Amino acid sequence: MIDPSADRAVFRQLADLLRSQIETGDLAPGEPLPSERRLAQEHGISRTTVRQAIGQLRTEGLVTVDRPRGTFVRVPEPMEIVTLARGEKAGARMPTDAERRTHRLGEGVPVLVVTAADGTVTVHPADRVQLARP
Repeated sequence: MIDPSADRAVFRQLADLLRSQIETGDLAPGEPLPSERRLAQEHGISRTTVRQAIGQLRTEGLVTVDRPRGTFVRVPEPMEIVTLARGEKAGARMPTDAERRTHRLGEGVPVLVVTAADGTVTVHPADRVQLARP
């Protein structure tokens, strides 16, 4: 339930509600979210507020927007395990535009940067890679 008098911003309350439905499976991967108009009517809020909530979920990588079709729960990518060799270090950062295109990354998805002992750097999409030690 959205409470306009609460301390938490209304768009964040809607984002929390939708996030919860995604996490519990009430909104399954690949499934469309209700339209902006329907969400606004159901919760008694403006479409601008709905757009802010959807923008928040998009930044978190939980939904994708496919205009004009609508907004859909993001389908998780298959995971790959990358084993770090002795002396390799890993970190995370947001990708460059070129990296985003190369790895077909959604908005808000970071990359994992692995630096080998010899200084060689490899970049991996964080939503599709799990790092492991031998």
